[in-house]
Amino acid sequence: MKFEEIQKYRGLLLKGYSADLYDVLDKMGYPNQCLDLSIAPLAHKDKVAGPAFTIWGIREPRYDADLPRPDFDNHALFDRIYPGCVVTLNCEKDQVVGHWGEMMSYGARAAGAVGAVIDGGTRDCAGILEIDNWSCFARYTSPIESKSRWRPRETQIPIYMTGTLTSSVLVRPGDWIFGDVDGVIVIPIEILDEAAQKVSELSKMEELSREAFRGGATFREVFERFHRA
Repeated sequence: MKFEEIQKYRGLLLKGYSADLYDVLDKMGYPNQCLDLSIAPLAHKDKVAGPAFTIWGIREPRYDADLPRPDFDNHALFDRIYPGCVVTLNCEKDQVVGHWGEMMSYGARAAGAVGAVIDGGTRDCAGILEIDNWSCFARYTSPIESKSRWRPRETQIPIYMTGTLTSSVLVRPGDWIFGDVDGVIVIPIEILDEAAQKVSELSKMEELSREAFRGGATFREVFERFHRA
């Protein structure tokens, strides 16, 4: 997808909220796209939207420097990250280390990424919160270094993230990620255009509803007018 297209869909999606997107996908027959609700933004105001740049990693009892990792050695990761993407990590249920951090965030942002969604932990929370134009979502924060305990293995492969209504949610490279304080939702690329258009339309109706409430309208009046309240 060209960067101009990414910007167009980001603009449409970011007008709304995860609740709007969930309602849209639910009606489209995709009710199980919500990631585990413990995956949350470090700052409540943060929102993120973009195609997934996937990373898969596993627990390791020791650090093997001789084991080649073509996707990561010599900082290759930052050559592959592209403008507008959301770094999306499956950490395979590890609940101990920080799988991401401040310097990784700076590096990813410099390569054009707009945020990270981690089914695992991050370190350096205070530093990450100081980074402009960057959103980080994680299950927890931890001071524990990942080296010798966990290692990323592959990028841009289909991964499974922990789900809410289902045990897991498939995320393929290029599927879209949308997240805010209420949760993170995966949009299959095949339905992105329809979902983004419907979210944009729904967000317009909700803003009209808010304006009516501010003007003194009752719940019944707003619902009868906009069918959304």
